[in-house]
Amino acid sequence: MRRPLIAGNWKMYKTVNAAQALVASLRAELDGKEAPADVVVCPPFTALYPVREALRGSRIQLGAQDVYWAAEGAFTGEVAPPMLTDVGCTHVIIGHSERRQFFSETDDTVAKKTRAAIDNGLTPIVCVGERLEERDSNRTLEVVERQLERAFRDVRPEEAARCVVAYEPVWAIGTGRAATPAQAQEVHAFIRTQVDRSHGQPVAAALRILYGGSVKPDNAVTLLSQTDIDGALVGGACLEAKSFLPIVAAAAR
Repeated sequence: MRRPLIAGNWKMYKTVNAAQALVASLRAELDGKEAPADVVVCPPFTALYPVREALRGSRIQLGAQDVYWAAEGAFTGEVAPPMLTDVGCTHVIIGHSERRQFFSETDDTVAKKTRAAIDNGLTPIVCVGERLEERDSNRTLEVVERQLERAFRDVRPEEAARCVVAYEPVWAIGTGRAATPAQAQEVHAFIRTQVDRSHGQPVAAALRILYGGSVKPDNAVTLLSQTDIDGALVGGACLEAKSFLPIVAAAAR
């Protein structure tokens, strides 16, 4: 049985004080209770250390929104995997569509970052998903297959089983237009089948596949009830406890 995972991508929101306040609100509801899912929060880099301190003693885990593949070097503005583990991160989002769209992320750089995350003990949350024109031209599965194959080409089966994949249809991110549960389930099942072919059935059975793209309290239950949806990568709704916590609770369904 795959334990659900709910991850919150805070994107470029929250100063240090606001980040600490949000964590306090989450802990007030989650600490001391049997959570229905693993919970990861992914603040901006500037808030990682303060959030780590605010999470001490909590089962909520800390993730970053991006990483570079080198351990160190003259790469101005980048953050290395050892820096993330040093600050307490357990997870890192890789290949988010906004990184691909605005910051020249490619399938090859996603592969390098995935490899580097694994080598440094981080759990990569590898994002895949199609743009609107690709869905409208019936290329969704083709695009997802390519992105998935490249990301995991150099990942051994025992490593892949510990990774996370997030399916995010680009046309649903920040638009308020989520994929239907049937659309999401179709792609999630396809991802699991592809991983079965490339890395074996035990890996495919263990792999957690999240849905991302306008996940909200009012659609979380129907999305998370699908057979191959193991959780959510939440954007806007994770920025307030009152909208994020119902999504965590939906994992119990």
